[in-house]
Amino acid sequence: LSALRRGLDLANTWRGRHGEAAWHLQHIPPEDPRVYDMLCHADSVGVFQVESRAQMAMLPRLLPRTYYDLVVQVAIVRPGPIQGGMVHPYLQARQRRREGRPITYIQDELAGPLGRTLGVPIFQEQVMQLAMVAAKFTADQADALRRSMAAWSRQGGVHKFRQPLVEGMVRRGYPQDFAEGIFRQIEGFGEYGFPESHAASFALLVYFSSWLKCHEPACFLAAML
Repeated sequence: LSALRRGLDLANTWRGRHGEAAWHLQHIPPEDPRVYDMLCHADSVGVFQVESRAQMAMLPRLLPRTYYDLVVQVAIVRPGPIQGGMVHPYLQARQRRREGRPITYIQDELAGPLGRTLGVPIFQEQVMQLAMVAAKFTADQADALRRSMAAWSRQGGVHKFRQPLVEGMVRRGYPQDFAEGIFRQIEGFGEYGFPESHAASFALLVYFSSWLKCHEPACFLAAML
C-alpha cells in the first residue's frame, strides 16, 4: 500500500494532476486488457503476491483475464491446493471452458459451492459449503471444520472429520472414491489454504500494482525502490 501510494503520488506529479484531479486507488480503471496481457506473459516482477517463481510459472498457465481469475491465482499457488491435488484439475477445467466444453459435476448440487472455481475446491469457504451440501454437515460441524483448516498443520486435526464427511457423502449417493478424493483435497488445506475473502483482498492489490507497473513503469519502479 505504501508503494502504491508513492507510485500514484509520483505519477500525479509527473502528469500534472493536482488537487481534485489527482488519482487515487479508486481512480485506477478496472479490468484493463493490457494489464492482463502483461500478467499472462508473467511480466510481474515487483507486483504484489505474484512475483515469486511459482506464481510467475502459473500465470501463463492460468492466463488470468478477469479480477476473479486473480483471486484464484493468488490462492491456488499455496501448499494447501498444491498438496491437495487441486491445481491440475482446475487448469484442465479452465481449458475445457476455453474450448467451449461444459463443466460437469458428479451431482448437480455441487455446482453451488464449486461452480465459481469450475468444480475444484480452492477456498476454505467452499469446503464448508461442500460439507454442508454433500455430507449434510450442520453449520456447527462446518465451522469446526473451518477452524481445523485455519489452524493449518500446527494442531488442526482435519483428520477427525474424515469419517463423518466420507460416510455422509456415500450415504447420499456419492461414490466412495470420489468422497475419499474430496477429503484428500480438504487435508491439503491443513497445510495452508486461503479463505476466499483473503484472496479477494489480495487480488485487488495485485491488480492495482499490475496496473501501475503496466501504465506507469518508471513511477512504479521508483516507488518500489
